[in-house]
Amino acid sequence: MDIQTYDFEEIRDEVLEKILRFLSEKKYFKARDELLKLNVVDIAYILEEITEENESQSAVVLFRLLPKDVSVDVFAELPLDDQVKIVNIITDKELEYILQELDFDDKIDVLEELPANVVDKILEKTPKNERNLINTFLNYPDNCAGTLMTPDYISLQKNWTVAEALQYIKREGMDAETIYTCYVKDRGRKLIGIVSLSTLVISDDDVRVNDIMRTDYIWESVYDDREDVAADFRKYGFLAIPVVDNEHRLVGIITVDDILDVIEEETTEDFERMNGVLDFDSTERKYLDTPVFTHVKNRLPWLLILMLSYILTGGIITRFEKMLSSVIALVSYMPMLMGTAGNTGSQAATLIIRGLATDEVDTEDAIKILFKEFKIGAIIGIILSAINFLRIIYIDGQDPLIAMTVCASMLAIVIFAKALGSMIPVIAKLCKVDPALIANPAISSISDTVSCLTYFTMAALFLGV
Repeated sequence: MDIQTYDFEEIRDEVLEKILRFLSEKKYFKARDELLKLNVVDIAYILEEITEENESQSAVVLFRLLPKDVSVDVFAELPLDDQVKIVNIITDKELEYILQELDFDDKIDVLEELPANVVDKILEKTPKNERNLINTFLNYPDNCAGTLMTPDYISLQKNWTVAEALQYIKREGMDAETIYTCYVKDRGRKLIGIVSLSTLVISDDDVRVNDIMRTDYIWESVYDDREDVAADFRKYGFLAIPVVDNEHRLVGIITVDDILDVIEEETTEDFERMNGVLDFDSTERKYLDTPVFTHVKNRLPWLLILMLSYILTGGIITRFEKMLSSVIALVSYMPMLMGTAGNTGSQAATLIIRGLATDEVDTEDAIKILFKEFKIGAIIGIILSAINFLRIIYIDGQDPLIAMTVCASMLAIVIFAKALGSMIPVIAKLCKVDPALIANPAISSISDTVSCLTYFTMAALFLGV
């Protein structure tokens, strides 16, 4: 099979089935040969699938049968939990080779997940200068830019000519994470500018780097939050961003492939929080690998809070029980009103949370946001109310006053829910709370309570009950 021409989406099930059959027959070398027809990303996917088929031991055997250069590239593509499984089984010599060949940032990711005694054993066999560098990277706080960067970059001296710079890139480029952007340092490793490879290539050989470098560059501090770094990558579309310390000394770069992982993690975290799942377990387990009790612990807190909030809603309904019993038709429209309130509020919250995350909007835009959502809510509320008025009169056959009660409530509830959904993320951001954590649960509980109060108020106004 030609690696350049196959469509993995079309053949993956067939390949996986064939390899699993070879494994069941103990034909490990035939299984390995099938793997070697694929590129390293697809090999990693197949090994991951084999592990999920409760064949983790077979997956490790297959991994160990791969050629050394292939095994390193495959290892870098595997999820961290699968990497740790492999590390715990392979020999010290095999582990030493893999870590020696891995890119520095991938090496740090693996070392962070290993037990301290294993890390110590690895560091003992690591050259002193690299050992010191590894220790520095391992000591950066979680979720900061320092944990994402790599020291494998191309740095140039400002007084070099273009010819000298290109010669240096040819000599050192193979070991660098990227060569498309080069970083110019002054004395004391201070970053003073950047220059692109394309600029170097089209410049005359005798031109000095100092004359063509750009000094208006974007940089990150080692202690900047990873979400802020991800926002800068989205905003500027860079392939790499330099990272400096408190004295503006260049200590590493962050590349787009590493930030894509961060964006995926943050998106997953926001999605979970918006749906009331609080991740108390910091390990990146998959759904099926996560213990049942951990799922319970992650989901229970917001459910308890919402349950308590519904007690208030239930109290309101009980208080107006006499009204409901006198006009029993009112009961049938309550779920629609409460559901519409929650849905419209969540729509607004989702858009504002995304806007805050991507810097499309800021807390300073609160009044503009509120006014815009008020107009949106009014238009949507009028349309929904008109449709429901016709339905209640001509399909349900109810009294026009009941229709007016429901539709007036619908209009007021939709406007309120839109305003609430847009403002809760902004208020949360001002209070330095993750908007995704509080938005949907707060909207759900508040909108239900307000929906009931609005509905009963309108009933008293239109029906006099």
